[in-house]
Amino acid sequence: MQQEPIRRDATRVAYGAPVQESALATNKVLRNTYMLLSMTLLFSAAMAGVSIALQLPSFGPLVTLGGMFGLLFLTRKLSNSAGGIISVFAFTGFMGLTLGPLLSIYLETVPNGGELILTALGSTGLIFLALSAYVLKTGKDFSFMGGFLMVGLIGIVVVLLLGWFVMDLSAYQMTISAFIVLLMGGFILFDTSRIIHGGETNYIMATISLYLSIYNMFINLLFLLGGSRD
Repeated sequence: MQQEPIRRDATRVAYGAPVQESALATNKVLRNTYMLLSMTLLFSAAMAGVSIALQLPSFGPLVTLGGMFGLLFLTRKLSNSAGGIISVFAFTGFMGLTLGPLLSIYLETVPNGGELILTALGSTGLIFLALSAYVLKTGKDFSFMGGFLMVGLIGIVVVLLLGWFVMDLSAYQMTISAFIVLLMGGFILFDTSRIIHGGETNYIMATISLYLSIYNMFINLLFLLGGSRD
Protein backbone atom coordinates (compact mmCIF):
# COMPACT_ATOMS: atom_id res chain seq x y z
CA MET A 1 0.00 0.00 0.00
CA GLN A 2 2.84 2.41 0.67
CA GLN A 3 4.62 1.68 -2.59
CA GLU A 4 1.89 3.16 -4.83
CA PRO A 5 2.53 6.87 -3.93
CA ILE A 6 6.22 6.28 -4.33
CA ARG A 7 5.64 4.73 -7.74
CA ARG A 8 3.45 7.67 -8.77
CA ASP A 9 6.06 10.18 -7.62
CA ALA A 10 8.74 8.34 -9.54
CA THR A 11 6.58 8.40 -12.69
CA ARG A 12 5.88 12.11 -12.24
CA VAL A 13 9.58 12.83 -11.89
CA ALA A 14 10.50 10.63 -14.81
CA TYR A 15 8.09 12.32 -17.22
CA GLY A 16 8.00 15.78 -15.67
CA ALA A 17 11.71 16.52 -15.73
CA PRO A 18 12.16 16.29 -19.53
CA VAL A 19 9.05 18.42 -20.08
CA GLN A 20 10.32 21.05 -17.67
CA GLU A 21 13.76 21.05 -19.30
CA SER A 22 12.17 21.42 -22.73
CA ALA A 23 10.08 24.38 -21.54
CA LEU A 24 13.14 26.05 -20.04
CA ALA A 25 15.10 25.55 -23.26
CA THR A 26 12.24 27.02 -25.32
CA ASN A 27 11.98 30.04 -23.03
CA LYS A 28 15.72 30.57 -23.32
CA VAL A 29 15.58 30.49 -27.13
CA LEU A 30 12.64 32.91 -27.11
CA ARG A 31 14.34 35.29 -24.69
CA ASN A 32 17.64 35.25 -26.58
CA THR A 33 15.84 35.72 -29.90
CA TYR A 34 13.95 38.80 -28.77
CA MET A 35 17.05 40.27 -27.15
CA LEU A 36 19.18 39.77 -30.26
CA LEU A 37 16.34 40.94 -32.50
CA SER A 38 16.03 44.19 -30.54
CA MET A 39 19.75 44.87 -30.80
CA THR A 40 19.94 44.08 -34.51
CA LEU A 41 16.93 46.28 -35.30
CA LEU A 42 18.56 49.19 -33.48
CA PHE A 43 21.86 48.54 -35.26
CA SER A 44 20.12 48.32 -38.62
CA ALA A 45 18.33 51.62 -37.95
CA ALA A 46 21.66 53.22 -37.01
CA MET A 47 23.23 52.01 -40.27
CA ALA A 48 20.27 53.39 -42.21
CA GLY A 49 20.89 56.71 -40.48
CA VAL A 50 24.56 56.57 -41.47
CA SER A 51 23.55 55.85 -45.06
CA ILE A 52 21.21 58.85 -45.07
CA ALA A 53 23.81 61.13 -43.49
CA LEU A 54 26.46 60.10 -46.04
CA GLN A 55 23.90 60.29 -48.87
CA LEU A 56 24.91 56.87 -50.16
CA PRO A 57 23.46 55.94 -53.56
CA SER A 58 21.30 52.90 -54.14
CA PHE A 59 23.37 49.72 -54.16
CA GLY A 60 21.47 48.25 -57.11
CA PRO A 61 19.75 44.84 -57.26
CA LEU A 62 22.88 42.78 -57.99
CA VAL A 63 24.93 44.17 -55.10
CA THR A 64 21.93 44.09 -52.77
CA LEU A 65 21.00 40.50 -53.57
CA GLY A 66 24.62 39.35 -53.61
CA GLY A 67 25.40 40.92 -50.24
CA MET A 68 22.13 39.75 -48.69
CA PHE A 69 22.34 36.11 -49.76
CA GLY A 70 26.08 35.97 -49.13
CA LEU A 71 25.69 37.18 -45.56
CA LEU A 72 22.66 34.94 -45.03
CA PHE A 73 24.71 31.93 -46.12
CA LEU A 74 27.57 32.97 -43.83
CA THR A 75 25.20 33.43 -40.89
CA ARG A 76 23.69 29.99 -41.39
CA LYS A 77 27.16 28.42 -41.53
CA LEU A 78 28.21 30.19 -38.32
CA SER A 79 24.88 29.96 -36.52
CA ASN A 80 26.17 27.46 -33.95
CA SER A 81 29.25 29.49 -33.04
CA ALA A 82 30.11 32.89 -31.62
CA GLY A 83 30.91 34.04 -35.15
CA GLY A 84 27.20 33.80 -35.89
CA ILE A 85 26.56 36.85 -33.69
CA ILE A 86 29.06 38.91 -35.70
CA SER A 87 27.53 37.65 -38.93
CA VAL A 88 24.01 38.61 -37.78
CA PHE A 89 25.11 42.16 -37.11
CA ALA A 90 26.97 42.28 -40.44
CA PHE A 91 23.82 41.15 -42.24
CA THR A 92 21.42 43.51 -40.47
CA GLY A 93 23.89 46.38 -40.77
CA PHE A 94 24.15 45.78 -44.51
CA MET A 95 20.37 45.70 -44.81
CA GLY A 96 20.21 49.01 -42.96
CA LEU A 97 22.69 50.56 -45.37
CA THR A 98 20.63 49.42 -48.36
CA LEU A 99 17.52 50.89 -46.75
CA GLY A 100 19.07 54.35 -46.34
CA PRO A 101 18.78 55.49 -49.99
CA LEU A 102 15.08 54.58 -50.07
CA LEU A 103 14.41 56.54 -46.88
CA SER A 104 16.36 59.48 -48.32
CA ILE A 105 14.01 59.56 -51.31
CA TYR A 106 10.99 59.75 -49.02
CA LEU A 107 12.57 62.42 -46.86
CA GLU A 108 13.62 64.58 -49.79
CA THR A 109 10.92 64.15 -52.42
CA VAL A 110 7.72 62.86 -50.80
CA PRO A 111 5.47 65.33 -48.94
CA ASN A 112 5.47 64.51 -45.22
CA GLY A 113 8.03 61.81 -45.93
CA GLY A 114 9.29 61.77 -42.36
CA GLU A 115 5.75 61.32 -41.08
CA LEU A 116 5.19 58.44 -43.49
CA ILE A 117 8.37 56.71 -42.31
CA LEU A 118 7.40 57.03 -38.65
CA THR A 119 3.86 55.83 -39.38
CA ALA A 120 5.16 52.78 -41.27
CA LEU A 121 7.65 52.09 -38.49
CA GLY A 122 5.03 52.36 -35.75
CA SER A 123 2.54 50.24 -37.69
CA THR A 124 5.15 47.55 -38.25
CA GLY A 125 6.00 47.49 -34.56
CA LEU A 126 2.34 47.26 -33.51
CA ILE A 127 1.61 44.46 -35.99
CA PHE A 128 4.66 42.49 -34.87
CA LEU A 129 3.80 42.87 -31.18
CA ALA A 130 0.14 41.97 -31.76
CA LEU A 131 0.91 38.85 -33.79
CA SER A 132 3.67 37.69 -31.44
CA ALA A 133 1.48 38.28 -28.38
CA TYR A 134 -1.35 36.29 -29.98
CA VAL A 135 0.88 33.27 -30.57
CA LEU A 136 2.48 33.47 -27.13
CA LYS A 137 -0.87 33.86 -25.35
CA THR A 138 -2.83 31.19 -27.24
CA GLY A 139 0.06 28.79 -27.85
CA LYS A 140 -1.42 27.87 -31.24
CA ASP A 141 0.69 25.87 -33.64
CA PHE A 142 0.93 27.60 -37.04
CA SER A 143 3.26 25.04 -38.60
CA PHE A 144 0.48 24.13 -41.06
CA MET A 145 1.11 27.49 -42.77
CA GLY A 146 4.66 26.56 -43.82
CA GLY A 147 3.78 25.20 -47.27
CA PHE A 148 1.48 28.10 -48.17
CA LEU A 149 4.03 30.67 -47.01
CA MET A 150 6.84 29.07 -49.00
CA VAL A 151 4.75 29.03 -52.17
CA GLY A 152 3.84 32.67 -51.60
CA LEU A 153 7.48 33.59 -50.96
CA ILE A 154 8.70 31.88 -54.12
CA GLY A 155 5.97 33.58 -56.11
CA ILE A 156 6.80 37.04 -54.82
CA VAL A 157 10.54 36.53 -55.42
CA VAL A 158 9.80 35.62 -59.04
CA VAL A 159 7.60 38.69 -59.42
CA LEU A 160 10.24 40.98 -57.92
CA LEU A 161 12.96 39.56 -60.16
CA LEU A 162 10.73 40.17 -63.17
CA GLY A 163 10.19 43.73 -61.99
CA TRP A 164 13.92 44.31 -61.56
CA PHE A 165 15.24 42.75 -64.75
CA VAL A 166 12.46 42.05 -67.27
CA MET A 167 9.35 44.22 -67.13
CA ASP A 168 7.89 47.27 -65.40
CA LEU A 169 5.50 46.21 -62.65
CA SER A 170 5.11 49.64 -61.05
CA ALA A 171 1.40 49.69 -61.89
CA TYR A 172 0.94 46.66 -59.63
CA GLN A 173 3.15 47.94 -56.80
CA MET A 174 0.28 48.54 -54.38
CA THR A 175 -1.09 45.03 -54.87
CA ILE A 176 2.36 43.47 -54.57
CA SER A 177 3.13 45.45 -51.41
CA ALA A 178 -0.19 44.52 -49.80
CA PHE A 179 0.46 40.85 -50.52
CA ILE A 180 3.97 41.07 -49.04
CA VAL A 181 2.64 42.69 -45.85
CA LEU A 182 0.15 39.83 -45.44
CA LEU A 183 2.86 37.28 -46.25
CA MET A 184 5.25 38.72 -43.67
CA GLY A 185 2.50 38.69 -41.06
CA GLY A 186 2.04 34.99 -41.78
CA PHE A 187 5.77 34.40 -41.37
CA ILE A 188 5.75 36.17 -37.99
CA LEU A 189 3.00 33.83 -36.80
CA PHE A 190 4.79 30.81 -38.26
CA ASP A 191 8.27 31.62 -36.92
CA THR A 192 7.06 32.57 -33.44
CA SER A 193 5.03 29.36 -33.31
CA ARG A 194 8.10 27.32 -34.31
CA ILE A 195 10.10 28.84 -31.47
CA ILE A 196 7.57 28.15 -28.72
CA HIS A 197 6.88 24.61 -29.96
CA GLY A 198 10.54 23.66 -30.30
CA GLY A 199 10.69 23.70 -34.10
CA GLU A 200 13.46 26.33 -34.04
CA THR A 201 16.12 25.90 -31.37
CA ASN A 202 18.77 28.24 -32.79
CA TYR A 203 18.10 31.81 -31.67
CA ILE A 204 20.43 33.26 -34.32
CA MET A 205 18.41 31.78 -37.17
CA ALA A 206 15.17 32.67 -35.39
CA THR A 207 16.38 36.27 -35.17
CA ILE A 208 17.19 36.36 -38.89
CA SER A 209 13.75 35.01 -39.79
CA LEU A 210 11.87 37.55 -37.67
CA TYR A 211 14.15 40.40 -38.76
CA LEU A 212 13.47 39.74 -42.44
CA SER A 213 9.72 39.67 -41.81
CA ILE A 214 9.85 42.99 -39.96
CA TYR A 215 12.18 44.56 -42.55
CA ASN A 216 10.02 43.60 -45.52
CA MET A 217 6.79 44.52 -43.77
CA PHE A 218 8.15 48.00 -42.97
CA ILE A 219 9.28 48.67 -46.54
CA ASN A 220 6.00 47.59 -48.07
CA LEU A 221 3.88 49.44 -45.53
CA LEU A 222 5.93 52.49 -46.48
CA PHE A 223 5.15 51.86 -50.16
CA LEU A 224 1.44 51.52 -49.37
CA LEU A 225 1.36 54.70 -47.31
CA GLY A 226 3.36 56.60 -49.92
CA GLY A 227 1.06 55.39 -52.68
CA SER A 228 -2.04 56.42 -50.77
CA ARG A 229 -0.62 59.94 -50.30
CA ASP A 230 0.61 60.28 -53.91
